[in-house]
Amino acid sequence: MGRYGEQLWSPDPAAPLRGRRVGVYRPYCPDLLASYPPVLQEDLVSRAMAIEAGIRSLSATAAVGLDRVAGFLLRSEAIGSSRMEGIRVAPQQVALAEFAVGAGPDTVVEGFSTGARRVARNITALRQAVTDVARAGTITVDGIVSLQRTLLPGHRSTGPRTVQTWLGGSEWNPLDAAFIPPPASAVGRLMADLATYASEGPHPPLIQAGLVHAQFETIQPFDDGNGRVGRTLIHTVLARRGLLGRAVLPVSLVFMTRPREYVRALTAFCHEGPPNSMVARTALNQWLTFFLDAVVVAVEEARTFTAELAELRRSWDVRLSAFRNRTTAPRNRPWEPSVSDRLLAALSESPVITEVSAARLLDVPPQAAWAAAEELVAAGILRRRQIGRGTIGYLSREVSDLLSSAERRLTSVK
Repeated sequence: MGRYGEQLWSPDPAAPLRGRRVGVYRPYCPDLLASYPPVLQEDLVSRAMAIEAGIRSLSATAAVGLDRVAGFLLRSEAIGSSRMEGIRVAPQQVALAEFAVGAGPDTVVEGFSTGARRVARNITALRQAVTDVARAGTITVDGIVSLQRTLLPGHRSTGPRTVQTWLGGSEWNPLDAAFIPPPASAVGRLMADLATYASEGPHPPLIQAGLVHAQFETIQPFDDGNGRVGRTLIHTVLARRGLLGRAVLPVSLVFMTRPREYVRALTAFCHEGPPNSMVARTALNQWLTFFLDAVVVAVEEARTFTAELAELRRSWDVRLSAFRNRTTAPRNRPWEPSVSDRLLAALSESPVITEVSAARLLDVPPQAAWAAAEELVAAGILRRRQIGRGTIGYLSREVSDLLSSAERRLTSVK
């Protein structure tokens, strides 16, 4: 599993007097994964493969195909992952920030916080993780660093860290830290090995994804963004192994509602001992059991999301039909799917639109997109709101509310 080393801490002369302590600290250095792949219990591997079979069938059995709600699932995962870092933002603000990211420089979008912008970057990083990084010939350290750069544009220092970091305790020294990752001198070798294992690991996809995540969080290779990047790598592995297409599982949404169990299981992963000893296998089993339990819940949440979105779409159809029956003579009703109907189908992926974005999305003239959005407002499906100087947005609050209800549901059953 790994080993604890011993290092002498010399205080920073710039530290306040109370922070100038000298002492021994113990960084943890995990074993290499690609060079020494762990031997796992057969029942754990069998369970992982059974869960994978359920994931593969999810798209076919879900109320709507997962690829059609990929944007919604990406949003749910990014919100969960960001909340684990203390970034708590209402889903509707996230939808606004996400829209702003893709709106282009000519569209001014306001009304969302800095935190919402950070979650929107997390969504972009997730999308990058399951496309560019997952589809590359091999997963590389540079590819992983690119995810950090997407999360933290303009950050003072991206890429593998060059100093010792630690979690918990004093900001000035690691002597009372809860966890101390490997020395900076070991990060390059460990990350190269991690990238090789993520590309070529011999284990089933879910086992591989769980080990990549735990190893990354143990290495803590960056000075910022480790948690969010580490969780995106789960989806990189699953996408690379073909378990899902553009969609992701809301695993972080589950982690978020089980923070103590998550930390306890990751802590167990850092047990000291020979790689394939009974102690090491027990520690691995504790982490992977927690991880697989979380995936099972995430699969059910994805299934619930798709069913809820399908039901929401049916309710929109009923409302739109009722509105048309009240306002349109029968002979004038459209027999072909209208622009409004096509816009309804896009709302789960794009809960915030404008006349311009809807026109681009549906490949129709702006006037037709505006008329469709206004019809959905009149039918009680969209809300009109000024989202920037000279920019009128159309928002679906009901799509965002599904994410809030999921958090309440998960919290109540954990």
